[in-house]
Amino acid sequence: MRKLNNEELPRLSVDDFKQAGKLPIVVVLDNVRSCNNVGSVFRTSDALLVRKICLCGITAIPPDKEIHKTALGAENSVDWEYFKTTEEALELLKKERYTIIAIEQVEGSISLHDYLPAPGEKLALIFGNEVKGVQQEVVNLCDKTIEIPQFGTKHSFNIAVSAGIVLWDLFNKLKH
Repeated sequence: MRKLNNEELPRLSVDDFKQAGKLPIVVVLDNVRSCNNVGSVFRTSDALLVRKICLCGITAIPPDKEIHKTALGAENSVDWEYFKTTEEALELLKKERYTIIAIEQVEGSISLHDYLPAPGEKLALIFGNEVKGVQQEVVNLCDKTIEIPQFGTKHSFNIAVSAGIVLWDLFNKLKH
């Protein structure tokens, strides 16, 4: 086996990415404090053809050298929009007929393993603050909640890891 170099990988240009068909998914970052997490979510969103990222509250916005360190330029390919509050973002997404889903541990949440999007459904996935998670006020506005099954002692993933798990799972469910 020989490792491929960057020139051998089938990469889209930023312009081609902007024109490519996207998943019917918007990622909403609810007061995420780490620029490294924000950058990682941009990079994962680029890799999996996410439509847009909504950056809310204290979440940093590009251009930012700390975001760029982990995004590696994905902050230039993935569309994004800033909202002063997460509630403001959700109001717009509801008008655009997105199903609003918090990725959070709550009563009655759906296991990611069991969740299947309806055909043609547009999803807004909310990922919360590294310590406090998705705000209760935001959970109250959701149509559904999805929980990532966990089996150890911590019962939490880093937000960038959570986004990677959920987006990969939904990418596979939507593409097959």
